[in-house]
Amino acid sequence: MSGMRIQGAVIMGDVMIVYKIMPEGPEEDLERIKEKIEELMEEHGELKDTNEEKVAFGLKAVMAKIVIPEEDGLVDKVEDGLKEIKGVQSVEAVDITLIN
Repeated sequence: MSGMRIQGAVIMGDVMIVYKIMPEGPEEDLERIKEKIEELMEEHGELKDTNEEKVAFGLKAVMAKIVIPEEDGLVDKVEDGLKEIKGVQSVEAVDITLIN
């Protein structure tokens, strides 16, 4: 049966998302924010990478690359979790890619 295919079946994959996470100000502890992102992703998927991107006047954004299963509502759940991290002003998905 290994070669059997079901016509019309939908194969779910994973979604890779790159988020730009803006802190409330330049005084925010970006390492703490990265740790909280890591904790959140332990529940929902995999954190592939984080780095800091200079924005302006000493302000840096955290760029987080994550992989989550393609499931209804999971992207919203992850975004809501990121927005709830103390010290985070905004969260923006800058790249979304379906991967298998």
